[in-house]
Amino acid sequence: MKIIILGAGQVGGTLAEHLAHENNDITVIDTDNDRLRDLHNRLDIRTILGPCSYPLILRQAGCEDADMLIAVTNSDEVNMIACQVAHSLFRTPTKIARVRSTAYLTRKGLFSNDAIPIDVLISPEQVVTNHIRRLIEYPGALQVLDFANGLAQLVAVKAFYGGPLVGQELRFLRRHMPNVDTRVAAIYRRNRPIIPRGDTVIEADDEVFFIAARKDIRAVMGELRKLERQFRRVIIAGGGHIGERLAETLEHNYQVKIIEQNLSRCTALSEALDRTVVLHGSATSKQLMVEENIEDCDIFCALTNDDEVNIMSSMLAKRLGAKKVLTLINNAAYVDLVQGGEIDIAISPEQTTIGSLLTHVRRGDIVNVHSLRRGAAEAIEAIAHGDERSSKVVGKAVENIELPEGVTIGAVVRGKSVLVAHHDLVVESNDHVILFVVDKRRMKEVERLFQVGLTFF
Repeated sequence: MKIIILGAGQVGGTLAEHLAHENNDITVIDTDNDRLRDLHNRLDIRTILGPCSYPLILRQAGCEDADMLIAVTNSDEVNMIACQVAHSLFRTPTKIARVRSTAYLTRKGLFSNDAIPIDVLISPEQVVTNHIRRLIEYPGALQVLDFANGLAQLVAVKAFYGGPLVGQELRFLRRHMPNVDTRVAAIYRRNRPIIPRGDTVIEADDEVFFIAARKDIRAVMGELRKLERQFRRVIIAGGGHIGERLAETLEHNYQVKIIEQNLSRCTALSEALDRTVVLHGSATSKQLMVEENIEDCDIFCALTNDDEVNIMSSMLAKRLGAKKVLTLINNAAYVDLVQGGEIDIAISPEQTTIGSLLTHVRRGDIVNVHSLRRGAAEAIEAIAHGDERSSKVVGKAVENIELPEGVTIGAVVRGKSVLVAHHDLVVESNDHVILFVVDKRRMKEVERLFQVGLTFF
């Protein structure tokens, strides 16, 4: 696939890295020569220096025969104009744009071929907000991913000493929970993936990914670790777009406070939010933390634009008694360094956003892609089409599907029913199949599995 990426920042660079390793023809455009040089030295891609929305630059990049244009510069306006130029002059089939401002996103009818021709809108702030909200809903989870409109969820938890299943083989999972159907999709032990089998023994500190119907998630979590009580009190450091959206999402079900250093921003937040308490001050102020009874806080969310402030305020909150701390880390290289110590959960916005972009790049009918383990693995939702003659999955039992090495089927969603993928489950046409891909290099083989043969037509 020939793909043009506009913007060589964190998201654009990471996306180029993902796609270049999958034998796509990638061209990256940016006005920053140093960023382009770094990408060109690391990856087998083409780079072009220049303004991303200029027709001449897009022509130079080969926009006239590109399959897809992905605009992820730091400017909403540049992204929108680039899509307009690609549509009007080059008829580029698929145009994806990152648009941050709610002033654009809330206007109905603005994004269509008759107005601004963008096929897919990506709002990073909304993606990250949804990700954090799900983690707050499931205390103890490291990652919570929705599939089939939330009917099924894939959850990552760290197995603790004392969990009912820790030290036992996976085959005993059903005996422990006869009324709950679930499947362990993957296990990471000391950062190495293990493909789970019936005789696999769960060890303490294993990172376990399991899939189940949404209603059964907490029951399965209780088998792997002591269940934590539901969160009630939330403190958010940083009243930017993500902080405000998170508060707006949570304030009717939780007790929410926001700490914001900018006084005018505090005023705007207090006017925009209904029940959230807005505090003017620094998130790294010990005095402010103590005055606001940080020891009673169930989860402290550091969501400012400054990684150092987020890390330091999270460590301070934890030492002063906050039960959990969640930290936004813009520099992806820091995530593995800080998570697991005093910081319970570290989130990389770029990795969270990448999944939304990859969903629209995959071949076959792929409707959901989630990047896992900082991009090392992926969880995908694919729709099975065709019949027994034209499809490699339809009409076959799970045990008979020729899956690439390191790929497991976790569940199948059929209508409103979540069917955990036991060996004798037969896949039907229009089933939503949820797969866990430990080795991303196998993605092309997975995509081919769900492509319909010509005999179907």
